[in-house]
Amino acid sequence: MENKLTVSLSPHVHSGDSVKKNMYGVLIALLPAFLVSLYFFGLGALVVTATSVLACVFFEWAIGKFILKRETTSITDGSAIITGVLLAFNLPSNLPVWIIIIGALFAIGVAKMSFGGLGCNPFNPALAGRVFLLLSFPVQMTSWPAVGQLTAYTDAVTTATPLAIMKGVINGAPGFSLDQLPDALSLFLGNNPGCIGEVSALALLLGLAYMLWKKIITWHIPVSILVTVFVFSGIMYLVNPELYVSPLVQLLSGGLLLGAIFMATDYVTSPMSHRGMLIYGVCIGALTVVIRLFGAYPEGMSFAILIMNAFTPLINTYVKPKRFGEVAKKK
Repeated sequence: MENKLTVSLSPHVHSGDSVKKNMYGVLIALLPAFLVSLYFFGLGALVVTATSVLACVFFEWAIGKFILKRETTSITDGSAIITGVLLAFNLPSNLPVWIIIIGALFAIGVAKMSFGGLGCNPFNPALAGRVFLLLSFPVQMTSWPAVGQLTAYTDAVTTATPLAIMKGVINGAPGFSLDQLPDALSLFLGNNPGCIGEVSALALLLGLAYMLWKKIITWHIPVSILVTVFVFSGIMYLVNPELYVSPLVQLLSGGLLLGAIFMATDYVTSPMSHRGMLIYGVCIGALTVVIRLFGAYPEGMSFAILIMNAFTPLINTYVKPKRFGEVAKKK
């Protein structure tokens, strides 16, 4: 009798879909944000994204072939491409090519392939690469080109991001005022400095709508993150509106939407159950607000997701579903 049992590594998709199909679905959802980045940052966005994607695909192929000595199917299933795009979306549009390549090597070689490849990595590779670059090259990673410099790359004129302005006001740094923040419409459309993939809330929400429609992700993680940030930042705004911005501005600023929609929902590094996803999302949202308002860095989304990636196995253990046929224990 033919053996019908197939054992494979996560991520597991319980439907007629395949991992490859869902990966390319995520790439389609990222397309609006990429087009917006080209519109506002031009050549810089194209160079950063192309370099990151090519480097990630190359390192995944090279490590699989020459170090792990095995066939690497994740080159064609879209996972390496997604890592490259998400890494690029977390970088400024004037970052030198050699730094992007180092970030790609860390994301693929250290955060992904050293743990066994797709389905085995405990941390989101793109975020791990981004945080590594932020700690290693803080000056280059915090120099933000102003929007509209379509043909400029490394010689672009830099300016402060909305989160940097907020942090300057909280720290009492001279020259910073909440009046310098872009209006809500500019934040929504993307007419503000920042990482190339995070500036437009509209483009990211279009990606969220597409992934929910195609059932690539569920609502639990992104909604729980956004609601938690809205509530916590709203409380701080009510306490001192002259020091803290409104919760709407917090939601539209920085990498909150990019992280909540595309990186916290990573199949491999997020909890499996819906209740676990809600716990995971609430913790990410709370940590993000704490780091943004009281931490050393203006942005806390990357750190919050990576911290909760480490707690995902504990969450899965705590909220694991009851086994079929198991009798509930009496208290």
